[in-house]
Amino acid sequence: MGEHVPLLDFDAAVDRLAQRQEPYHTNYLAMYSSWLGGILTDPRLMVIPVDDHLVHRGDGIFEAFKCVDGFLYLLDRHLDRLERSCAIAQLTWPVDRPRLEELIKQTVRASGKRECLVRLFLSRGPGGFTTDPYECPASQLYIVITRLKHAPEEKLTQGVTLKSSHIPIKKSYFASVKSCNYLPNVLMTKEARDAGVDFTVSIDEKGLLGEGATENVGIVTRDNRFLVPRFDRILRGTTVTRMLELAGNLVEQGELAQAAEADIRPEDAYQAAEVMTFGTTFNVLPVVQYDGNPIGDGVPGPWFRRFRDLLVQDIRSGEGVRTPVWDEPEPTQTTG
Repeated sequence: MGEHVPLLDFDAAVDRLAQRQEPYHTNYLAMYSSWLGGILTDPRLMVIPVDDHLVHRGDGIFEAFKCVDGFLYLLDRHLDRLERSCAIAQLTWPVDRPRLEELIKQTVRASGKRECLVRLFLSRGPGGFTTDPYECPASQLYIVITRLKHAPEEKLTQGVTLKSSHIPIKKSYFASVKSCNYLPNVLMTKEARDAGVDFTVSIDEKGLLGEGATENVGIVTRDNRFLVPRFDRILRGTTVTRMLELAGNLVEQGELAQAAEADIRPEDAYQAAEVMTFGTTFNVLPVVQYDGNPIGDGVPGPWFRRFRDLLVQDIRSGEGVRTPVWDEPEPTQTTG
């Protein structure tokens, strides 16, 4: 006979939950839950209903953006993309946009950190375990604040490695939606870890570069053109899109010949002067090896340093891309 499994009542379950203190909980700072109607700062309580379609169907939308020096970077663009994703997924917001922005700020303030990562989840909501979206009475909102992790210094000074992925690229209809159904992305990250490289990048049926698991890629050609894969087949990344705008200023100044979307083959990347990856948490990283081929001189190049400086400056003082968090009084804590 197998080991007896205890039947837990409410109090026993809460007691066990209170005992679940995990080392990684130190990274979880605050969470707003529309299901509970408030903000939590105890990681052991940061849970969502198992019957939420977000859990058992991946039926939800998410965004991740950072707060630096008390300012949310590219908030408007992330919320614009959230709106586009929700429209395609036919998912309604539980609150209007001004209220959502207010909830984000209050949750960040509750974390007590002026530098953090904001993870926003908008789900179809609880209500059942089938694929029927109409069994969910109302969509739900979860805002999770975590510590902002920076890229290790050696990745900036020594560069990262990249590999072409064997995981099939998402179809364009779903690629443009930042859905919580991220199984292909998870498998791409696993593929990178198993192969001993830092990142993988998808390849479409035409043999063209797509996107990474959670990052975009771009190249600088030997004739000084900054090119990124076309966004009609991949998610329009906010960081790389902003980099294209900043690089556009370099084109006007004559430093770059072009900054644009393009069809890029792996062979084009092998022969590029520089290859880079772009993402919310690390901004930009230099690729020094792709599919075993050294890129450029095999070390981080001058365009990487130039791009990184531009992004860091934009994050710290860019106009129109920073939203202050501490522009209202601290929220009061309630119990009961």
